[in-house]
Amino acid sequence: MPHAINWYAGWMMILGGAVSGAALGLGFGREDFLGGYSSWRRRLARLGHIALIALGLLNIVFAISPVVVRPLSGPLLIFGGVAMPAICFLSAWKKSFKKLFFIPVATLMAAVILILLS
Repeated sequence: MPHAINWYAGWMMILGGAVSGAALGLGFGREDFLGGYSSWRRRLARLGHIALIALGLLNIVFAISPVVVRPLSGPLLIFGGVAMPAICFLSAWKKSFKKLFFIPVATLMAAVILILLS
């Protein structure tokens, strides 16, 4: 498998998404959990949990893709797949971290552009 590291990273992200979802699920029954259903903190925590799973799947799809791509694509997908949920969870904790969202967005966009140019 040419992109084995993305395969392993993808499955680890999915596991992280399941674990974080289970942890968040412990409090979802409470109306006031993380400030209530529509609060910034709760929305960002949910987004981080879903981002882990979705970007993990993207890494797995990349890993099994038969297309030969530029070497930097894989590491950029992994970095973006870790950075996006991390920034989501950090922003849920302290709103000032939202300024860092450009990092995972730019990283993931660069990976997709490199893949498309392959």
